[in-house]
Amino acid sequence: MSQKLAPARVPTPGKILSRELEARGWTQKDLAEIMGRPVQTINEIIRGSKQITPETAIELSQALGTSPEFWTNLEAKYRLHLMGKKKKKQDIARKSRLYTIAPISELIKNKWIQAANSIDDLEQQVCDFFGISSLDETLQLDVNFRCSEHREPEETSRIAWVKRVENLAKQQEIASFERKKLEAAIPEILACAKQVESIVQIPQLLADLGVHFIIVPHLSKTYLDGAAFYLNSNPVIALTLRYDRIDSFWFTLMHELAHIVLGHQGAYLDNLDALEENDEERAANEKAADWLINPQTLNEFIITNKKVFSRKVVEEFAQNQNRHPGIIIGRLHYDKLVPHKNLRPLLVKVSRVLGHSTDNFCDSKLDIPQIAEAPTNDDD
Repeated sequence: MSQKLAPARVPTPGKILSRELEARGWTQKDLAEIMGRPVQTINEIIRGSKQITPETAIELSQALGTSPEFWTNLEAKYRLHLMGKKKKKQDIARKSRLYTIAPISELIKNKWIQAANSIDDLEQQVCDFFGISSLDETLQLDVNFRCSEHREPEETSRIAWVKRVENLAKQQEIASFERKKLEAAIPEILACAKQVESIVQIPQLLADLGVHFIIVPHLSKTYLDGAAFYLNSNPVIALTLRYDRIDSFWFTLMHELAHIVLGHQGAYLDNLDALEENDEERAANEKAADWLINPQTLNEFIITNKKVFSRKVVEEFAQNQNRHPGIIIGRLHYDKLVPHKNLRPLLVKVSRVLGHSTDNFCDSKLDIPQIAEAPTNDDD
């Protein structure tokens, strides 16, 4: 066998010495008198608080009829065993700290860091990921959002997600940013909302407008849909594709763009299922909804059809509005005008179009609700 086995327990030299005394019927005092040593010295060796020096090993060998190497080897093996146990405890403590600072398993699963056998290697990768020289250094984020002093697992995952977005955004080369130009370009951006294949143009459109566009899948327990913040003087729009549907993609994108166009400052990490109750989130929601579907036109459509929406009616309205029908049915679902189980085939996935723009998308699992499809007919 090539594998080197290590004993689970290593006896102390003092334990062996105690057995030798018992076998001879000697007391510690007897051995002390034979060796010309204080009784306290023998007692400390037996308790393990005092090491056996080469001089003591020679005296023990003479007193007990053994070799000096027998005692020096016992001492060396025991001290090595203690050092190994101490290092293992230190490694466990360091690993515990790493797993408290960051969701290590998810960082590895998403290939943001690599699995490592060495705690030193793992610790260095975490430091590199967060841009710090050691774990004692205060973590600095370009994104300024509220953090508690004692972080919960959800918060550490949010921080890791934001850091990944930052790291990817810093690798992009984009134009300078002017808010008025972005606002004027909203119609051009929305022109891509008619066909799912046109979404592929979004990253370059935004880059030419000075906006970073990043897709990073959300981490467990964060439930993020998107984010908007600034990196230096350029805004960053980040999506998770938590719901891989065309309606969710477009509303999340426009919601985050609304934060930028409306001049909202700071960072917005949005779970669109449970937005914070504040004026800025409400304004971004309203602006996104109005951009996607003219509210007056939508209201007329609802009244005309008397709240009965067939697939044909939805597709015709979408065609007139230059929108993909999935965006229309998504809005009707949200407004509870159509049951969520109806016309779901219109909610096509966008990941197949944006895969090349997404961070490790093919290796990540999206949080897509599994809803049984109801048979589609023109009377739904």
